[in-house]
Amino acid sequence: MQLFSHPACLQHDTGPAHAERPARLQAVLDALGNAFPQLAWQQAPRASRGQLLRVHDDALLKMVLDTKAEQLIALDPDTVLSPHSAEAALRAAGAGVAAVDAVMAATRDAAADARRAFCAVRPPGHHATAQVAMGFCLFNNIAVAAAHALDAHGLARVAVVDFDVHHGNGTQAIFANDPRVLYLSSHQMPLYPDTGYESERGVGNVHNAALRPGAGGDAFRGAWRDGLLPVLDDFRPQMILVSAGFDAHRLDPLAQLQVEADDYAWLTRELVGLADRHAQGRIVSMLEGGYDLTALAHSSVAHVGALAA
Repeated sequence: MQLFSHPACLQHDTGPAHAERPARLQAVLDALGNAFPQLAWQQAPRASRGQLLRVHDDALLKMVLDTKAEQLIALDPDTVLSPHSAEAALRAAGAGVAAVDAVMAATRDAAADARRAFCAVRPPGHHATAQVAMGFCLFNNIAVAAAHALDAHGLARVAVVDFDVHHGNGTQAIFANDPRVLYLSSHQMPLYPDTGYESERGVGNVHNAALRPGAGGDAFRGAWRDGLLPVLDDFRPQMILVSAGFDAHRLDPLAQLQVEADDYAWLTRELVGLADRHAQGRIVSMLEGGYDLTALAHSSVAHVGALAA
């Protein structure tokens, strides 16, 4: 099991009372450090412009990386640039790239215990489109990682599994016309960003499962067990990438689902089984949302524990 993060991700300042705050990442780092002291952390490198340009327009890169943000700059009502945001965004995206390289290297070296990785980073990524930073997200970290797996490592089938409570509109849009990438999402609806309808199918590579407010673990597990996981099994992915948002948890203040940490552990175990069957065990998971610190701590430990088992 490999863990990636970087101190720069704690320096991304979103302003007072913002839900996507540095304390989120610190809660995850503390919880994982206490639960798994034997696991070593690796520092995430910066993503290169070339790696980012696989999924993002140059205009977005220039806005995020070249804007001289001497104070907080609101890109939209939810998304903020601050003096240290560019470095945090580069490290967050770079973590996914490094994790993909690491699990691929583990395959070549027959290191079965290193074929899964978790990236504890911020800002999150799955709302960022090719052109637009939005929904707390500057770059689409999971999309950058997926494109790297395809282009740098020559994989032909990569799956993105997204269990954040908010639909990953950016990831879906980036890959909607690329049959090499399967996108699977469970999310609350109605809820921001008002995408992720079951009628949205891409080129047959997009599958969404909408959950009504108040739905709990049974509905969450049923959506994956009966709908999404069979599609993933049929796809036979060569790598599974996970947008691991923990804001479907019952304690989360930004949504109304009733998922528990044990539900995340269950889904993670299912993904591990599928990865072992089709992808030589290769999973890269990246932190997305989750805004209650207690829920984040418990859920991240449950998720990483299942990945590391």
